Amino acid sequence: MYEFLGITLVLAMLLTVNAVATAAAAGLWRLSRRPLGRCSARTRAEILFVMRIGPPAIAIIWIAAFMIPSYVLYEPYSTNEFVSKKLGIIASISAIGVGCAIWRAVRSWLATRSLLRAWLANSRPIDLGLDVPVFLLSHSFPIIAVVGTFRPRLFIADHVLKSLSDEELSAAISHEYGHMAAYDNLKRSLLRASRAGLLIIPCGRTLDRAWGEAAEAAADEHAAQQSSAVALNLASALVRIARMIPAENRQVMPSSAYLVGGEETRGVKARVSRLVELASLDESMLVSSAPIFRMVPWMFVTVVVVVGVTIESRPQVLAAVHAFIEQVVAFVS
Repeated sequence: MYEFLGITLVLAMLLTVNAVATAAAAGLWRLSRRPLGRCSARTRAEILFVMRIGPPAIAIIWIAAFMIPSYVLYEPYSTNEFVSKKLGIIASISAIGVGCAIWRAVRSWLATRSLLRAWLANSRPIDLGLDVPVFLLSHSFPIIAVVGTFRPRLFIADHVLKSLSDEELSAAISHEYGHMAAYDNLKRSLLRASRAGLLIIPCGRTLDRAWGEAAEAAADEHAAQQSSAVALNLASALVRIARMIPAENRQVMPSSAYLVGGEETRGVKARVSRLVELASLDESMLVSSAPIFRMVPWMFVTVVVVVGVTIESRPQVLAAVHAFIEQVVAFVS
């Protein structure tokens, strides 16, 4: 009963902390949406990623640093406490969510590997003078896409290469470099995996969509910051490629960043309008995606871990946590 009660409490707390923190993050996003709208898209994307990935990270740290140690230290092994129906239901929902998250991560990885294998079989390498492998792909969809996280490959559909001018192609590739510099494929995989863990909190999807929009805008700004001409060339490439998309054919790719057709983007019209706006600015005022902003998520996690370890080192803290757990068990009994 000791081990079973401990596992049940871990699962129940994991779901509860994650759900409450996600709801709080979604509320914070609604309150800060207007002020953050004045920031660069990269800053907004990194803050949104922290808002979305922060709740599960906080839940895991809470469980690992506080709940498990307090349970092991203060809960008698010969406990006579039992798992109530309410606690069991909450733990079951949490277990299903964790299972779905693991399955979704595995499925995404398998789908990306399968996609990469299929594309490599229908493409040939070409030399565009870039520092990533580039492949010319035979595909009906107008693809310019980066597949992979740590070993990215750039795929370009043959009819896209023929249709775009050299300037438009260069601007489109700069957009993809923006995704690679920000590790957006890795972030997208983490968001998709953690999404399944929030079975009863739909507000997490709001943050997912907002991050997707901000990430696309940030990649556009990454290209546009080179010059006004690049901004206009990227806008032209977006329009040209959007017109090439087959009717009722929406290409969705796992763990990949591509120029047009993403499942969570604002749409070509809004992006083109923003690029035209950037092109009208003086080049000294163009948005800069400073590398420091890409460190925001990892700085957040580091601060949470350091604060958690610092608080946990105080003896009275774990005793207080165990007392809180006892109250929770009594409440749901």
